[in-house]
Amino acid sequence: MTRMTRRSATRSHTPAEDGLPTLTSELKLIPRWSVAAAALAFVGMLYVFWVIVPAHRHHQLPFGLRLYFALSWSALSALYMLMVGYISRDTRRRGMRARLWIVVCLVLPGGIGSVLYFLLRAPLVTLCPACGTRVQFEFHFCPQCAYELSASCRRCYSTMGLTDRFCVQCGCDRAQEEAPGRLYAFRDER
Repeated sequence: MTRMTRRSATRSHTPAEDGLPTLTSELKLIPRWSVAAAALAFVGMLYVFWVIVPAHRHHQLPFGLRLYFALSWSALSALYMLMVGYISRDTRRRGMRARLWIVVCLVLPGGIGSVLYFLLRAPLVTLCPACGTRVQFEFHFCPQCAYELSASCRRCYSTMGLTDRFCVQCGCDRAQEEAPGRLYAFRDER
């Protein structure tokens, strides 16, 4: 075996290679307006705790306590704005109504709206390359044309990497299986 094939044979799959969302791809969903709103929320809360609250109180909070409240509330409000921006883009990716979920997140207090979103959100939706049907991200086969969307074991139907030879769940040898229709072009017919 050559050095290159040995590396590729022992190489593990990353989530990006398997088509799964990674943290960096999820962070790219946050729009610029949300980052600007988060910065304004952070500065606004600092202004509230350092200018407005001391002006309206008869006795001063200790410096450490005021610093703690200012930073924690500022960070929470900035994170909340970033989360609203993320939800505005993630809803479109999942085929949900963005305006409804933004209103729910902003109206329900204390982050309850965003918790509801993450509990009730629909699975990711992609298009079948063969027929164009909208299918869920986790599907192995298209429900309309039976096109294989992702590699899976024929015995236990667990997800496999495209280059995996054996199933990690049941040990099924994938090399002895018949290749799906989309891989016939890559098969060597001699």
